Amino acid sequence: MKIKKSIALLIVLSSILGAKAQEKTYAVHTVAFWNLENLFDTINQPNNDEEWLPKGAQNWTGERYKQKLKNLGKVISGIGKVEQGKQGSHSAPTLLGCSEIENRGVLEDLVRDSQLTAFDYGVVHFDSPDKRGIDVGLLYQKKHFKPTSYKNIPLYIYSKDLTARDKEKAGKEKKEQEEATDDKTDDAQGSRIYTRDQLLVTGLLDGEEISIIVCHWPSRSGGEKKSAPYREAAARLTRKITDSLQTINPDAKVIILGDLNDGSFNKSVKVEIGAKGKKEKVEAKGIYNPFEEMANKGHGTIAYRDAWDIFDIIMFTQPFIKENDYSSWRYWKAGIYNKPFMITTVGQYKGYPLRHSLTEVGYSDHFPVYIYLIKEKR
Repeated sequence: MKIKKSIALLIVLSSILGAKAQEKTYAVHTVAFWNLENLFDTINQPNNDEEWLPKGAQNWTGERYKQKLKNLGKVISGIGKVEQGKQGSHSAPTLLGCSEIENRGVLEDLVRDSQLTAFDYGVVHFDSPDKRGIDVGLLYQKKHFKPTSYKNIPLYIYSKDLTARDKEKAGKEKKEQEEATDDKTDDAQGSRIYTRDQLLVTGLLDGEEISIIVCHWPSRSGGEKKSAPYREAAARLTRKITDSLQTINPDAKVIILGDLNDGSFNKSVKVEIGAKGKKEKVEAKGIYNPFEEMANKGHGTIAYRDAWDIFDIIMFTQPFIKENDYSSWRYWKAGIYNKPFMITTVGQYKGYPLRHSLTEVGYSDHFPVYIYLIKEKR
């Protein structure tokens, strides 16, 4: 049976609202983020994409590109499943932030995949000055979300902002950085680090205003410690954007989502953003991070040398967690979407996300994350 998008999903929420909640119905939306890992087309463009061409190192043919889109479509169409006992309903995310995309065209190709066409996604995208030309973007279901404004906000960071010790280390590690990082350095002008812009989209989610900030903070190339100031600068920008929205409206509903290249306990998230992992500690104009508790339990979205962490995080402002008030959009719960077909089953990387290789078109080296927003129907 074809399941149409419905925000009027019947949900038993006794764990949240008590036994009487069984008589109530709630509208539901899924908000998600996924690093799509090197979603490049096969067209040569002036963005250092030679590796991802039919004659490039990745042997990136039209057929392999189409298979990648099909794989991504399969995952995206499955995010957003709500199960209560033997009953369940499902819909793709209403809002999906994404990163590691080459251009707007690859997102337009993605939403035309047959598994996603029924959801009628719109696209918000701007080109970023990243070394490889990879950007962030937002997909939204046109039926439920109406953008009212959107802009890309550049991150200005310079290597001169590093401490003296970090500068000394940077000289020794320069070659490694140039080879491994996605972030481009302009040595002629004070060594600006050119990285992904942050995307701010404000709109109406079934009539209620919310804002989304899509991020892909600077990488860990050259080592976590050396590169930490870059991500801390990115976090300060994200916080500044959030503060500006809260200055206009202290009760602004703001969702921050992205690949932060840091976890919940790094300074960038804990100090610069000021995110709290427990609802009761979130004050007015504060930020709640539901993925901190998952990280504490050992869950992860990305693995490196058999160590898991959650770099893909969705956090949001305090109005989303006001207790016992579901008259407008409220946070319900969060999750990591990591179905068995997305996981490597053999070899050195058994258990890791199933990513692209020269012999197999996988999904991504990250698992997507999601949250549910709910509102009581009247």
